[in-house]
Amino acid sequence: MSKRKAAGALTALLAVSMLTGCTAAAGEIIRIGHNQSTGHPTHIALTAFERFIEQQLGEKYDVEVYPSELLGSQNEMVQLTQTGAIHFCVASNSLLETFSPGYSLFNLPYLFASAEAYHAAMDDEGITGPIFTSTRQAGFAAVTWIDAGARSFYTVSRPIETPADLKGLKIRTQQSPTNVEMMRLLGGSATPMGFGEVYTALQARVIDGAENNEMALTDNGHGDVCKYYSYDMHQMIPDILIGNTAFLDGLPAEDRLIFEEGFALVNTVERAEWSRAVEQAKKKAQQEQGVQFLYPDTAPFQQACAPLHHSMLEAQPELEPIYEAIQAYNALYPSSARQGGEDE
Repeated sequence: MSKRKAAGALTALLAVSMLTGCTAAAGEIIRIGHNQSTGHPTHIALTAFERFIEQQLGEKYDVEVYPSELLGSQNEMVQLTQTGAIHFCVASNSLLETFSPGYSLFNLPYLFASAEAYHAAMDDEGITGPIFTSTRQAGFAAVTWIDAGARSFYTVSRPIETPADLKGLKIRTQQSPTNVEMMRLLGGSATPMGFGEVYTALQARVIDGAENNEMALTDNGHGDVCKYYSYDMHQMIPDILIGNTAFLDGLPAEDRLIFEEGFALVNTVERAEWSRAVEQAKKKAQQEQGVQFLYPDTAPFQQACAPLHHSMLEAQPELEPIYEAIQAYNALYPSSARQGGEDE
């Protein structure tokens, strides 16, 4: 992040602090930032965390949740969490890949055979634990994962039925080397940018489309511009709630246990809200925005992306046991008919 952006994020944080400082409780203020709207499952889950912590430890902590990039972009919020200027933020797994190569595993296209395999693997601490703690040296660690559904392509004017349809299109991707390489293999042109910039870029035709879950169509208005949503379901990537390690390590043991319960609550509430919200989003996108949902054969997409699995395991052989553990869940929960509608 540039010094100018960092300064801007810190200025925004100070401004918010001045506005809220006069009404804050006597306890330590705990700031949590994310980039979704107040109606998004992520925000609903974090406000449940806020209520829980204040009910249990209200005399010690005053939790404040800031949605919609009020504290800056995800890049900026991660840096603020690193330094301890804020305590927690929600970061995309793809962004965290730049801090720890272990996160690249979860970015692999078609890593999970089904939503059931995805959820089971992410609930397995033997799989997530080594990766979630791998950024401690950077000043933060993951405290829970957040379901962000399955990612698929959506475009302004060209339906995507096969990888060949992506040729010549500029597609917004998350800012990770894995996603950029995925687009190269599929024949499109990756255009990494912050999530908050996507709507304007679509309107201005700076990009031809993006890839995300159904919520992006309605909650972020992308369906006002993009009229084709193709369920290629190339990735099931979690979002990650990260916390400043100095703050976490400094919590009294009894408080840390309460916070751990709160982190589990975030996961439980968000997953329940996600299922409901996605069904509503798909209905709204079809009926109000005129989005056409397509169900292409995913096999050609999987075949095109297969080299990423091989190259990642060659580059990071230490991840192979975790990869194989995920394959065991895939065998236990194989893909059924493609699950469009099940899921930034």
